[in-house]
Amino acid sequence: MSERFDRNIKAVYATSVLLGLAYGLAIAVVALFLDDIGYTKQEIGGLAAWFAGGIVLGSLPVGRLARRFGARAVLISSLLGYTVTVTLLPLAASSYWTLVGVRMADGIFSVGVWVGFETLLLQHATKANKGMVMSLYSIAIAFGYVAGPASAGFFSQVMDLSQVFFISGGVALVATLVATFALRPAAAVEHEVEAASKAGKNWDLLWKIKTSCLATYSYGYFQASIVLFLPLYLSQKGFADEKIVVIPAFFAVGMFVFSTFAGKLSDRFGHLLIMRWLAVIGIPAVIAVAFLDSYALIATCGFLTGASLATISPVSLALQGHIVDKADYAQANGIYNAFYALGMLIGPVVTAVLFEQFSGAVMIYHLAGLWAFFVVFTVFFAADDPRVATRRAVLTSQSIQI
Repeated sequence: MSERFDRNIKAVYATSVLLGLAYGLAIAVVALFLDDIGYTKQEIGGLAAWFAGGIVLGSLPVGRLARRFGARAVLISSLLGYTVTVTLLPLAASSYWTLVGVRMADGIFSVGVWVGFETLLLQHATKANKGMVMSLYSIAIAFGYVAGPASAGFFSQVMDLSQVFFISGGVALVATLVATFALRPAAAVEHEVEAASKAGKNWDLLWKIKTSCLATYSYGYFQASIVLFLPLYLSQKGFADEKIVVIPAFFAVGMFVFSTFAGKLSDRFGHLLIMRWLAVIGIPAVIAVAFLDSYALIATCGFLTGASLATISPVSLALQGHIVDKADYAQANGIYNAFYALGMLIGPVVTAVLFEQFSGAVMIYHLAGLWAFFVVFTVFFAADDPRVATRRAVLTSQSIQI
């Protein structure tokens, strides 16, 4: 690993594990805490929407700031901001609109962290291993997400739920210190500052990275929808709660097992091609849930979905790293994360309407249809992958010579 990954990549991995742990601690108890102090289910859901709104609001400005001042500076500042907001959440809980402000700030600082992480990794990865680097990043942060709720289960038994947020803030502060002292200042910051005046237009960058943006939009839409409504659908099928809550674990295990494999394949054969085939594999696994009544088979579908659809996100970031210039990484990552948040905002709303007005099966079909559209889109814009574009140019040149 020392030959492949430099110190900054390793520092990002260490920081992302700690941040994932902080996120996991807070996420595991936030709904229970708010419910205990009297907030309604609708208000709790609304706060989640305000969080996603903060991501959308902050994505483009954060990208510009990271380009102007460097990804390291934005990452450290955003980590510190998240530390403050997660610590303040229980103290702000007496007023709904104060909570709205805290959750929006949480979203803004969170997207700052993501843009910082992703930009640093793309800057320090080589052309030959971007898929592998981004896949390991997704595993690092997901590990924290898994460990966080497990730890929250212990803490919730020995202390008040409000105090778990202080534990989360302490872990986030440690992550901030690790990033501050372990990340080396980028030698290219001066170049980034100089290049800031020549920053590309958002629309031009969006057109370049449209396949990556659709991938992350689709995943945000799918993830937010399935987390909220799949348990309700499985409950309608007659499964017990203790079985339903385990299904996300099968999804996570699938992602853990196959993410690095997907990254290696994408580095070797082309990122957009592998993204397309991952979606093709995942679509039947999603559709099958509507027809199956066996818990073992549904759990297997969860595993296959995690192994395919969940591994698309890091590969799409790696593709983005090949499409745009280094000076545009931060700005492009800001646009990318805005589409992820848009998916998180729009997905649950549309999914809820389809579930309530039609059925859970229709809800499942429409999620599969979303990924089918992505597959068609990647075929139509296959040349967005630089490898495909280069191969086509060579073939065209050869045919002209003939």
